Amino acid sequence: MTAGEIAELLGGRLEGDPGREISQASDLRSAQSDQIAFATGDEALRMAAQSVVGCLLVAENAPALNGRTVIRVPKPRKAFARVLQILHPPDRPPPGVHSTAVIAESAVLDEGVSIGPHVTIADAVRIGEDTVIEAGVSIGRGVTIGSRCWLYPRVVVYHGVEIGDRVILHAGCVLGADGFGYELDSSGHEKFPQLGSVRIGNDVEIGSNSCVDRAALAMTEIGDGSKLDNMVHVAHNCIIGKHVVIAAQTGLSGGCIIGDNALIGGQVGMGDKVRVEAGAILGSGCGVLPHKVVPAGEPYWGTPARPLREYLKGLAALRRLPKVLRELRELQAHAKDDTPE
Repeated sequence: MTAGEIAELLGGRLEGDPGREISQASDLRSAQSDQIAFATGDEALRMAAQSVVGCLLVAENAPALNGRTVIRVPKPRKAFARVLQILHPPDRPPPGVHSTAVIAESAVLDEGVSIGPHVTIADAVRIGEDTVIEAGVSIGRGVTIGSRCWLYPRVVVYHGVEIGDRVILHAGCVLGADGFGYELDSSGHEKFPQLGSVRIGNDVEIGSNSCVDRAALAMTEIGDGSKLDNMVHVAHNCIIGKHVVIAAQTGLSGGCIIGDNALIGGQVGMGDKVRVEAGAILGSGCGVLPHKVVPAGEPYWGTPARPLREYLKGLAALRRLPKVLRELRELQAHAKDDTPE
């Protein structure tokens, strides 16, 4: 592929040789003359000027790099991600059904679907075109999966789950297991039947060993474009908006609502029915109390979660505590010495 063709695909502005052949993407430090890299910031641009890289992705307002082939784009790192997908596509298995797969007669597989070894597909399942189902995946009755999805090994999709187009589910992911609902009385815990389901939008990616529980009566939902890291737990009746990012080991209790474009760090714990407003940010390790509303604007941090400035003030006060205690003991000693006999 030539630099000119890449620029056209990215909608970028090319400077230099449009016919330069590019075979791979690479890190700027090791890039060769047939490779493409990206550079942001003064240090990276200085390194780029001294490198032999064949083509560079740079910001639209980056200084001129005389004699170099560059493509100017609004966000070089994002553009580089697209280039990686173009030049290094995943090793897609060929269409077809492996001989060890067990597929119900009522299941419908559209054109181009690839079914790997030891996959089980139950009744009334519908799988869209060009979707890849890798080894050991289990798909329950009535599941619908859109086109160009990719389910990695040992994914489990319970009955009735709805999955949109271009969804990626990494190994060990479980969708549609029962929500954790019980009612306690004198005789013990009575399980509350989980009769709802899970709906996953388009372009969603869910990391390895993450779990999204079905709703008690309605739907647990994840909106278009949202990305969940490894080992994330989404409990029953949660609603996650569009383009939300959730980092690893975060847990959402039942009924949480996460607004569009929210950013949630790793190891965040949310109590029941928390509401995170659109665009809000929760830092890593936050503990959010039940029914709390997290507004957009300043990031929230700590346990219980509070505005970052307030959290930092608390840390500063904590650091001063030993000195304050020392001064308090000195004052107590002086007061005791000054007490009349």
